[in-house]
Amino acid sequence: MQKLDFGEKLDLILKQDPRYDREAYYFLRDALEHTVKQRKKAKECGGHVSGQQLLEGIRQYAIKVYGPMVLTVFGYWGIRRGEDFGEMVFNFIREGVFGKTETDSIDDFGGGYDFHEAFVVPYLPAKAPEAQPQREPAEQPAEKLL
Repeated sequence: MQKLDFGEKLDLILKQDPRYDREAYYFLRDALEHTVKQRKKAKECGGHVSGQQLLEGIRQYAIKVYGPMVLTVFGYWGIRRGEDFGEMVFNFIREGVFGKTETDSIDDFGGGYDFHEAFVVPYLPAKAPEAQPQREPAEQPAEKLL
């Protein structure tokens, strides 16, 4: 039997679970690669990435790639919460694209971060200091105005 390439495995995933856009899976693969590289730079131990570590890597990578458009892009792809990435990861695992340890669970992607806080708040303008009330100018005699 011939080994399937990434695109063919992705075709199988999308047939079985059409909830997420094809591009979302490419993004997830790239975000995992980004996360692994960041962990190596930080000299963090182990090559395995936990669900929470991947969610953080996804957050950083998404902001880097899409900036303030992250939620728009994710919405287009059908992604509304961290658990959606967990579903996608486990679709990859089922097709042999990603590996997993005995302790990995889809529940690892629960309770990550609020998408609004993670992807909208960083782009909101800083709160302006409260304006001082305007004082009415003192009345001046009419001859001084001329």
